[in-house]
Amino acid sequence: MSRKDFLRRTGGLLAASIVPMSLVEIACGGRGKGTHEKFTFAFISDPHLTHIKGTNFVRNFDTGLNKAIETVNLMFPRPDFVVFGGDLAQLGKREELDHGMELLSKLKVPVKYVIGEHDYYLDMGNYWQDKISKLNYSFDHKGVHFVVLNSILTYDTWIKRWKTPEERMNEMARLDNPNGSPFMVGDDQIAWLKKDLENIKSGTPLVVLSHSPLYKIYKPWNFWTDDAEKIQSVLSKFDNVTVFHGHVHQVLYNQIKNISFYALMSTAWPWPYPESYTQSPHYIPKMTVFMNRQDPFHERDGTGWAFVNMDNAREEMHYKLWENKDRIVKYDESAGHPVDSTYQKPESRILPQTHY
Repeated sequence: MSRKDFLRRTGGLLAASIVPMSLVEIACGGRGKGTHEKFTFAFISDPHLTHIKGTNFVRNFDTGLNKAIETVNLMFPRPDFVVFGGDLAQLGKREELDHGMELLSKLKVPVKYVIGEHDYYLDMGNYWQDKISKLNYSFDHKGVHFVVLNSILTYDTWIKRWKTPEERMNEMARLDNPNGSPFMVGDDQIAWLKKDLENIKSGTPLVVLSHSPLYKIYKPWNFWTDDAEKIQSVLSKFDNVTVFHGHVHQVLYNQIKNISFYALMSTAWPWPYPESYTQSPHYIPKMTVFMNRQDPFHERDGTGWAFVNMDNAREEMHYKLWENKDRIVKYDESAGHPVDSTYQKPESRILPQTHY
């Protein structure tokens, strides 16, 4: 894409400032009706701000979030709002959450917040609810119904297992952890979801925002939501549903019946795919094409941002990668699921690195 085309497509976003946030463009009146007003929202996720001591924080993670914020503020026209996708903090400390909110306060548009497990498990989300946002809620915007879910709950037996909040938080913060516990939305929240959606017409465009993926990828890393099938069942009455989630720090996309799933990248660091890291079996869908994995000598490779064009309840996801090739993923009617416009065919793919 040329610089001129890039500027036109992103509403004036500086081409020289490719940053890890996502611009979502919606004009979805539902299956050809086109009756809803077009609008955009940005998506920033997973900065993992890490407190060192005093007023010192890990500079690299601050830099990623700051670049995303600056770019949103430079956009013209500005997005209607920003979705923050979770994991503002690394260890749930008040210092980290306060620092993150101070940075996010520079945004010149409203913010819709999704909580991540790194924000939650030190005090079970109490400070988040007091100072930042509800844990689950819904809102309507220009004909589209949005639902925010707290998808990082887990079992009471696991929560009570640890002697201190810090021990609990440290255990949940690990990636490859035999002491971990799978995420879930939980029966109470599923009942709330049913109630929230009962008067929403099936043809209404529905966007669900969660932190963890609402399907099952790889359990040892907790890229997993235990009751995902229950949530998918509740969403089954709608013609088309799009779920955007963070947590996995990588390009992933999936289609399960009427639901399209898209992962957003992190502003902090990328995770490898489970297959390339562990050589273990996994549940990454066949339609997901691995991006060329990051160069370990370039700390920003594998991070990036995306913008989504969503028209007639079908989305086109543009992943913008810092030191990797851009990706365009869009729903293919003939295939019945999202496809990568360049790399879907095996002969066109760049193989993932397997040297970990």
